[in-house]
Amino acid sequence: MIRRSFCLGNLIQSLRVASPLSKLGAYCGLTSQAASSLQQVCEPSAHSNAGYEEYADVDWDNLGFGLMPTDYMYITKGTKDGLFEEGQLSRYGNIELSPSAGVLNYGQGLFEGTKAIRKEDGRLLLFRPDQNAIRMKIGAERMCMSSPSVDQFVDAVKQTALANNRWVPPPGKGSLYLRPLLMGSGPILGLAPAPEYTFLVYASPVGNYFKEGVAPLNLYVEDEFHRTSRGGAGGVKTITNYAPVLKALGRAKSRGFSDVLYLDSVNKKYIEEVSSCNIFIVKDDTISTPATNGTILEGVTRKSIIEIARALGYQVEERSIPVEELIDANEVFGTGTAVCVAQVGSITHQGKRVEYKTGDRSVCRELFSTLVGIQRGLIEDKMGWTVEID
Repeated sequence: MIRRSFCLGNLIQSLRVASPLSKLGAYCGLTSQAASSLQQVCEPSAHSNAGYEEYADVDWDNLGFGLMPTDYMYITKGTKDGLFEEGQLSRYGNIELSPSAGVLNYGQGLFEGTKAIRKEDGRLLLFRPDQNAIRMKIGAERMCMSSPSVDQFVDAVKQTALANNRWVPPPGKGSLYLRPLLMGSGPILGLAPAPEYTFLVYASPVGNYFKEGVAPLNLYVEDEFHRTSRGGAGGVKTITNYAPVLKALGRAKSRGFSDVLYLDSVNKKYIEEVSSCNIFIVKDDTISTPATNGTILEGVTRKSIIEIARALGYQVEERSIPVEELIDANEVFGTGTAVCVAQVGSITHQGKRVEYKTGDRSVCRELFSTLVGIQRGLIEDKMGWTVEID
């Protein structure tokens, strides 16, 4: 199969791409002059703070993925009839909940994750926030919750990002991670939907999700514990999906692994998800990822990577993937809002370790560069994915 090369240069300063930027394909729609500008942007620059000067006092070069409280959060309340008040910005801080709140007693809660990224001119971009809003509405229906409209969700994210503008890292230094939360805040004793719901959005500046940074991940295939089961709520972003993985995740990390790759709970032979992200495997020019059949979260980054890969000329398959296929894969990578597109260097299953291709010439790096280029406004967004905050 003939493909064009769309490598856009490593958007992380320590890496370089071998292929010429002047040979970008039609998907990107960039001229040689624009490509040259892009290369300059990717190099360390004394003007990395261009367009915005009032930054918070943060060591932007050493951001991890830990909570760094910012100035403001957005909050509103709604009823079980689905009517939400006009939201308000308030100072970031603790909230008050009844001891019998539905979220505390029965785990009636959902969360989302999206990012605000600063362009070179200082303006802020969001990436497909409407998809997060739609996913929250689908999840709310599954969890018998009221949810804000798509417009209110997106507006809340915009307001929160703007109010915390000084916490958005300089271009290329990270992003402002925005965490929308929907919870059953009303008091309830018997098992039933809560009578009141709270929707809030808070934010924190972040860098790389994994402590390895951009280094390839080492995953462990879990045989004993399962992330979710058929007929459960694994396909929505409910809070109840996450605490159960902590046991397996903690055990894997204590053994030196980055994260856990789970198998399906019925056959115990098909790969599903990593604790923190969706999973993809590459064999020649075919990219495969587990189909979302109710047990796997339909990630926004997952969806975007599938569309980008197809535009780049790859064949993409969504299907059941037996764990044995990991042995013959050329590459493996994970996708998610927090992790972006993360290369996997090795996977260990039943004592056997398999290593994969990584580096600048990998399919993963090509997809990563294209995605992040769009998110940062360095590549023309022909998909209409980015939303500029006025």
